[in-house]
Amino acid sequence: MTHEIRHPRVVFEYCVGCKWGLRAAWMMQELMQTFEKELGEVALQPNKDGGVFRVWVVTADGPTLLWDRKTEGRFPESKEIKQKLRDVIVPEKNLGHSDVKPTPPAES
Repeated sequence: MTHEIRHPRVVFEYCVGCKWGLRAAWMMQELMQTFEKELGEVALQPNKDGGVFRVWVVTADGPTLLWDRKTEGRFPESKEIKQKLRDVIVPEKNLGHSDVKPTPPAES
């Protein structure tokens, strides 16, 4: 039996020893609220490797890494993950206030 991916799956891979499960769960619910019609599944994947915090999206085209804490040197803000996920699964979706870019300071 083949498994066809009809709706994207997001996976939060996190370090168990670092206790980052709650951070991953919070981001998971943020994506579920924003993309409730577009996502098929959101999963938490505990990892024993130290310092791991990765966010993946799996579509019919295969897995895409949206964020890697070690590569980026920090945790993502929820709007960053929302924008990256949107760009992969529904580029035309408006994210409202999450899409607003900060206004540069006025020159004096």
